[in-house]
Amino acid sequence: MKKHLNTLFVTTPGSYLFKEGESAVIKVEEKEKVRVPLHMLDGIICFGQISCSPFLLGHCAKIGVTVTFLTEYGRFLWQMRGPTTGNILLRRAQYRLADDPLQSAQLARSFVIGKIGNSRVTLARATRDHSEKVDTSRLKEAQHILARCVTRLRDETDPDRIRGIEGEAAKAYFEVFGECLTTKDPLFSFTVRSRRPPLDRVNCLLSFLYTLLTHDIRSALESCGLDPAAGFLHVDRPGRPSLALDMLEEFRSYIADRLALSLINRGQIQANDFTVSDSGAVLLKDEARKTVLTAYQKRKQEEIEHPFVKEKMAIGLLWHMQAMLLARYIRGDIEAYPPFVWR
Repeated sequence: MKKHLNTLFVTTPGSYLFKEGESAVIKVEEKEKVRVPLHMLDGIICFGQISCSPFLLGHCAKIGVTVTFLTEYGRFLWQMRGPTTGNILLRRAQYRLADDPLQSAQLARSFVIGKIGNSRVTLARATRDHSEKVDTSRLKEAQHILARCVTRLRDETDPDRIRGIEGEAAKAYFEVFGECLTTKDPLFSFTVRSRRPPLDRVNCLLSFLYTLLTHDIRSALESCGLDPAAGFLHVDRPGRPSLALDMLEEFRSYIADRLALSLINRGQIQANDFTVSDSGAVLLKDEARKTVLTAYQKRKQEEIEHPFVKEKMAIGLLWHMQAMLLARYIRGDIEAYPPFVWR
């Protein structure tokens, strides 16, 4: 099993990264701020105006450390990886499945079942843990709607209808998601999902966490030899990591949504940690972004027992395990792909 390594997040504008010995070093205005042994890293993510030496980039490519550049607000720009290590036979099998409507629908259905199952658990936990602070009747009704969506999915083979059911489930979930917020601050009210750009603080936090998750899932898929661009639920589009977005559906609620709720409900993120642009877009401030990144890394280090393989592992390895299971299914080693659903 892959060892859970760390991701180095670089957020300070004007930072310069370079290699010294076997370490990555970060300097800001000629002052050393961080020094990390490269063998402890599986990725470096840079936000905004960050510079890297070509020697560091070359060494990272050689040893398999992915370097990703995002805008200061978390939008993907580019990524540097070493030589592709994917098994051509596995990728050809993946492409055949993606081109087969029935097989593709079967996998799309699994991803959506995982998404809806974990969304139900998030609502159920809020109902149980905060019954005196939330509208339990609304949360329970949404859980019933999600359960009916799963039932309708069981034998569905039409890709468009699968996407339609997924859309219905997401609508029902986000209509009550705001009930899971126990803070009294009206600036954290949530009524509808918005993105590109996010138009409120909760949506801003969700979008940022989804970006982090997508990066990690994309790396996991590539490490298992799969093509992150060839998906089953999300249609092909140039530059779009469709398979990474497919697998993201399983983890949105369990990782990102629950972490966002925790950060807000515990007061770790405050309303003044955001700025609102003239266009109405809501953005995380730099210090708040560091708070979120620290919480995300800490969350990935927690351990749970994987519900399918029955092994205890770091949460940050869950998407690696799912990528391995997906590769096994595509190769024909297992009869079905088991989506991650936390009970």
